[in-house]
Amino acid sequence: MSDVLARLPLSAIRVFEAAARLKSFTRAADALGVTQAAVSWQVKALEQRLDQPLFNRLPREVTLTPAGERLSRAATEAMSLLRAAVSDLVETEEGVLSITTVQSLGGQWLAPRLGGFQIAHPRIAVRLEASSRVIDLTREGVDMALRGGHGKWPGMTAHFLIPAVQTPLVSPEFLARIGGLSKPEDLLEVQRIGIAREWDEWFQAAGVTASPQKLDPRLASDAQALEVASALASHGAALGSPIFFARELAEGRLIMPFEVVARYTGGYWLAYPSDRARVRKIAAFRDWVLAQAAADPLIAHYAAMPPLRAPTASPLTRSQP
Repeated sequence: MSDVLARLPLSAIRVFEAAARLKSFTRAADALGVTQAAVSWQVKALEQRLDQPLFNRLPREVTLTPAGERLSRAATEAMSLLRAAVSDLVETEEGVLSITTVQSLGGQWLAPRLGGFQIAHPRIAVRLEASSRVIDLTREGVDMALRGGHGKWPGMTAHFLIPAVQTPLVSPEFLARIGGLSKPEDLLEVQRIGIAREWDEWFQAAGVTASPQKLDPRLASDAQALEVASALASHGAALGSPIFFARELAEGRLIMPFEVVARYTGGYWLAYPSDRARVRKIAAFRDWVLAQAAADPLIAHYAAMPPLRAPTASPLTRSQP
């Protein structure tokens, strides 16, 4: 029996896969570095060989026909496997490893440890991008992500890294200025920094009930690191992770006035495209960062805590902290 693929040029399949995935001949042309006319010609030639249309050509867009949908699923899977195999053959443990991460995790926990990774892997240069935007790793040229959530992203392999926990943090100067804090209820009467809902959840964990007016902080941002920076400047009490700010706590620049810590559902994860799991620089960083998390006693301590009962309770639901 003859091979049906022998009469189909691989270049046409590659062009079709890009056009189907991007839902545009123009975007496919940009991605492949060819003209839009070349994409249209390759797709038309493929349709002629198969003797059936693969796209519906509309005035401002193209959509897949049922035959196109079927071929698109197979072509995307085949191209992903081919890319992964080629990457595994040609990638060496060198080059640039690009990582996207949220501000607090990247700046407070990861960055101080990165020197150890670069000593162990001197041929890999790390490019770290701190952003609250969730980046599409399959399309935006970024290798890995350290992101908040529940670890379920289509096409991604995710490893749990750090639990999402928060507790009030204050500076010694602020604590002295207000005359100290003897019980959690005292925080209702001081300047608080952060999201009202998150303060409400922490007060519930501490067994404190209060009116909504009492729970309304006067200052909030979209990043935990910025809020705790305000607490470091003695502007109030901020909710922050004792894991991320362990150094400031150990140095006495921040104080946890109470032992009550809210553990939220979800957490922070290391994620990367599943079809790139064997790329050496990705595997090297994965093994290293998971070992770093396993060696952090605070992570083990807080990961053992039960999360709050509220199913949506998590600081990860805002722009990631």
